[in-house]
Amino acid sequence: MASTLSIKVIPNSSVNQVVGYVGDLLKVKVMVAPEKGKANKAVVKVLAAALSIPASHVSVATGQTNSLKTLSIEGLTDQELDLALSQYR
Repeated sequence: MASTLSIKVIPNSSVNQVVGYVGDLLKVKVMVAPEKGKANKAVVKVLAAALSIPASHVSVATGQTNSLKTLSIEGLTDQELDLALSQYR
């Protein structure tokens, strides 16, 4: 079972945090630059922490080199994912 999540990444930020939804996209800020996959790794860690799941359950499905990404979340149904992220709506 896997869910997908569409996000917008803001690299080079002053903090690592899940900001909230902008339309249908979840906005995630990371402190690292978007080079050599560093921002993707940071996004995975930030989102895994926000969802209280292991980072190994989160992966970038599409958008590896784009600020708009689709993440694959293992172990959560769509409903569980929506509930876990409801505080950001």
